[in-house]
Amino acid sequence: MAVGTLTTVRVPAPGVIDKRVAGGAMVLAPLAALPLAAFASLLVFLGDLAGLPALASAALALGAVALGSRGLHLDGLADTADGLGASYDRARALDVMRRGDSGPTGVATLVLVLLVQTGALAGAISAGHGIAAAAIAILTGRGVLSLCCARGVPSARPEGLGATVAGSVPRWAAAVVFAVLAGSAVLVFPWWQGLTAIVLGYLAASALLARCVQRLGGVTGDVLGGCVEVSVTGVLLALSL
Repeated sequence: MAVGTLTTVRVPAPGVIDKRVAGGAMVLAPLAALPLAAFASLLVFLGDLAGLPALASAALALGAVALGSRGLHLDGLADTADGLGASYDRARALDVMRRGDSGPTGVATLVLVLLVQTGALAGAISAGHGIAAAAIAILTGRGVLSLCCARGVPSARPEGLGATVAGSVPRWAAAVVFAVLAGSAVLVFPWWQGLTAIVLGYLAASALLARCVQRLGGVTGDVLGGCVEVSVTGVLLALSL
């Protein structure tokens, strides 16, 4: 479920999708994203080897990740921005998010977030650690899915991906995912920078999650995608120093 949902890799569909399977998929999301992280890091390495400008290498790497995930999280970010910007009425906001087309708020949010991500990754490349930064950011973005689906986080709708995964992850499991990501970052970067990057990525996702629970009543698949993208942005900003 994790691989089939979060990447374009073709795998057999799970025989049963219940809370246990859904929770396991959210916990294993960083592992499912390992091929995307490896490919993005490879593109950064090859771009540097070929003498490409850092901005071009960063754009190629992030574009490859978007392609490898069907643009799922970017679409979720745009829909979430449109929903939050549409109305303070919960039902209307959810209806706007369900339509799937992107309005001015969603488009502007996508452009700004992608600009920040690309610029930040380019900064990390220029600082000499772009390969590791790309990998850590992508894995952390998927790691926050366990936080967003932890016990106690409700679903905004009675159906859909959000309803399937909401509240499916034990809190201790979400904490373990955070600890593993933080430990990995500390091993690769100076401890203060690695830890700051993971914390900033989680804080960014937590802020959006809290806002969506307040405004929408819980999470949806779009909210999860939005949390992935803002987390990636936070990590890349910290690692661009």
